[in-house]
Amino acid sequence: MSYGIGIVGTGMIARHHARAIAELEGAHLAAVTSRSEGRAQALAGELGCKGYGDIAAMLDDPDVQIVSICTPSGAHLEPALAAAEAGRHIMIEKPIEITLERCDAVIEAAAKHGVQLAGIFQSRFFEAAREVKQAIEAGRFGKMVLADAYVKWYRPQEYYSQGGWKGTKRFDGGGALMNQSIHAVDLLLWFAGPVASVQAYCGVRGHEGIEVEDTAVAVLQFESGAMGVLEGSTAVYPGFLKRLEISGTSGSAILEEEDLKAWSFSDETPEDEEIRSRFGAATKTGGGASDPGAIGLEGHRKQFQQFVDAVRTGSPVALNGEEARKAVALILSVYQSAADGCPVAVPR
Repeated sequence: MSYGIGIVGTGMIARHHARAIAELEGAHLAAVTSRSEGRAQALAGELGCKGYGDIAAMLDDPDVQIVSICTPSGAHLEPALAAAEAGRHIMIEKPIEITLERCDAVIEAAAKHGVQLAGIFQSRFFEAAREVKQAIEAGRFGKMVLADAYVKWYRPQEYYSQGGWKGTKRFDGGGALMNQSIHAVDLLLWFAGPVASVQAYCGVRGHEGIEVEDTAVAVLQFESGAMGVLEGSTAVYPGFLKRLEISGTSGSAILEEEDLKAWSFSDETPEDEEIRSRFGAATKTGGGASDPGAIGLEGHRKQFQQFVDAVRTGSPVALNGEEARKAVALILSVYQSAADGCPVAVPR
């Protein structure tokens, strides 16, 4: 059986999802929907699938078994609830929603109706990131000392001015952290575990007329006792690849997008030199640092494939709703700390 996937939304990320779906085994793009039937029909004609001007009509289509939600961040809940009620499995582009209450409503709806749910964080599926994760699980870093994430990206003023919803609290839910740095936040939590508390500062340094931050800095205290720094910005010209640094008593690694810039351990293995060589210059795109569209398909393709395989076999989804919720919880705590001017405990 080939599962039919219906995309909700017609923006840039919807087209990116469509390209990744075209490379899947056992799944195909069946339909797209938008509140604008004209946009839906135009994209459907471009992609060679059915187009609907109403999500209910798409959910009535028996060819659609999986729904991929690509609407603005603060408009994920409503299509997710409709899809769950219709018994459709759900993939949601990051973040799954912009408040914990809305995240929880999505998660609860999926559980109630017995459908699979995934939040899209494709960076977890990069091979270099998986090498770091495996080394952490093997204890190669020793006791983790520092875990840091730096996202110094660039978006021109036009990025916020032309979209209508970008830079708004209602639909973006946040700025440089919630909608750009969130991939690094997810990786940081995947690598270093839960954060206990955060002290943060947020501001607008390079843009006008936006309701959310374009720059944020936070100091993190992890539950493990490790400490860290999170920096995120869309005001840094010309924009640089996102960077994560994992430092322990027995080893350190620096990951820039798909490149391993450092890979060093007190107990070197024969495979370490091959890993350094293989991932020394693995990134083939701009990583979204200065162009939102300059991202590769491979991470999305791998995550989508794992999701389709999980639907087919009934096995666990690699990055379910509860996992996707964690990054939102930390980012909202950063915002709360910046607003209150004091440390904030991060909710589970």
